[in-house]
Amino acid sequence: MVTEVNLCGVSLKNPVVPASGTFGFGLEMAEVYDLNVLGGISLKGSTREARFGNECPRIAETPSGMLNSVGLQNPGIDVLVGEKVPALRERFDGAIIANVSGFSVEEYVHCTEKASACEGIDIVEVNVSCPNVHGGGLAFGTSAAAAAEVTAAVRKVCSKPLFVKLSPNVTDIAEIARACEGAGADGLTLINTILGMRIDIKSRKPVLANRMGGFSGKAVFPVAVRMVNQVRHAVSIPVMGCGGVSSAADVIEMMMAGATAVQVGAENLRNPYVCKEICEELPLLMNELKINDLNEIIGII
Repeated sequence: MVTEVNLCGVSLKNPVVPASGTFGFGLEMAEVYDLNVLGGISLKGSTREARFGNECPRIAETPSGMLNSVGLQNPGIDVLVGEKVPALRERFDGAIIANVSGFSVEEYVHCTEKASACEGIDIVEVNVSCPNVHGGGLAFGTSAAAAAEVTAAVRKVCSKPLFVKLSPNVTDIAEIARACEGAGADGLTLINTILGMRIDIKSRKPVLANRMGGFSGKAVFPVAVRMVNQVRHAVSIPVMGCGGVSSAADVIEMMMAGATAVQVGAENLRNPYVCKEICEELPLLMNELKINDLNEIIGII
């Protein structure tokens, strides 16, 4: 039974990858279970400088999901490559994926160059959901031209496989995907969170200090499957699917939609053991569904 998948020359023992922002830097969970059951880990997003993040409250539960406006709290790219990745590499032999963010093209380039030069990093994942501070505040990922600009710029300094993480807050996800592919992306990750909001009717205030935040969790899974399938048919580069994944069955479904690897996000916060459980359940489900090789079901829909 084959669970191994390949992302642009990087081999993963299975397609299960904790998503950025929901698994820290991996080191926290290394005390809980053996990380080597995982195919890869997408690390907490890094920016050029350390960031404290947004004001609290910045996380709120919702039915079948959660809202977050953490604001990219992180210690900065230098700490990532100088401390976090080397420490994780001592305990983890799977794919390490660095997730980088920026509020300008220059910041994206700076962070990508540092991540690409780090020996322990296998894949660089560029999050284009950040607001462009020099372009009116709209997220880079909501414009095909802006997403392509970032992709082309980071491509010049990145010698590792380059994945671009797409925002679902767009009219045509396939257009953005094609723009990133044309600008040099080796692969795509989708979806990031959907913009959402809740109001506390007793206090008459938004539940998040930042008013709005990213909505994730089980409720977004059908949206993620739809977008992964659309993108799979629009480009020829591999896709990492994410958004509401919480079970081995979800992993199979996401792969049938077109994902080569599958990231697990918000469910890690509800059940810290979920990725381990999925890795254990996946071969059993494959046997039940008479799937001998996961690669045979990628994009069959």
